Amino acid sequence: MTYFMMPAKLNAMKVGYVRVSTEEQNTVRQEVLMRQLGVERVFIDRASGKNMERRELQAMLDYVRDGDTVIVESYSRLARSTRDLLDIVEVLKSKDVEFISKKESIDTATPAGRLMLTIFAGLYQFERECTLERQAEGIAEAKKAGKYKGRQRIEPDEVQFKVLYGSWKAGEITAVSMQRALDMTAPTFYRRVKDFEAGKLIGGMNGNGNAGKPKKKRN
Repeated sequence: MTYFMMPAKLNAMKVGYVRVSTEEQNTVRQEVLMRQLGVERVFIDRASGKNMERRELQAMLDYVRDGDTVIVESYSRLARSTRDLLDIVEVLKSKDVEFISKKESIDTATPAGRLMLTIFAGLYQFERECTLERQAEGIAEAKKAGKYKGRQRIEPDEVQFKVLYGSWKAGEITAVSMQRALDMTAPTFYRRVKDFEAGKLIGGMNGNGNAGKPKKKRN
């Protein structure tokens, strides 16, 4: 569910994201906070936060523009893991959108807020490096036993991307559907869209001039 709390501004907006895990849970407390913070548009999900495949989350990520600020009561409403939180913030950063988590006092527009996310990223990187080290040891053992065949890199098809991009911009498919079709995570998807619109990919909007469609005006 999505709704306006006051008329939209022409420029930067405060955009809220609210989530509860089930239909039975109440969103009032989070919505009251959004009003108190002057949020102008709110996206509400009633779904588990175990992954990023949430309708209103994806709608919010599509909606925000350069200069906007996304506000949540707590980052646990936005993501259930450090990796998902960092991925979502990276998507927002790629669109020049700031992020505020009220409970944890995180504000990416401030040095303190950016520092906290840097700490989160450092902890995640440490955990990841430990995991990769264990994987490398396992691969080494598998190679010794002649059981490791390696992983093949899969590159998305540029023609497929161009066609899906056109359908997405026309409102015929959702961002989540396009990500699934291309087997991309949300951060990779939005980076690739940004490159495509800048003409950095084959058939990009500024490449041959006829691939992409103008950005839709947000409602």
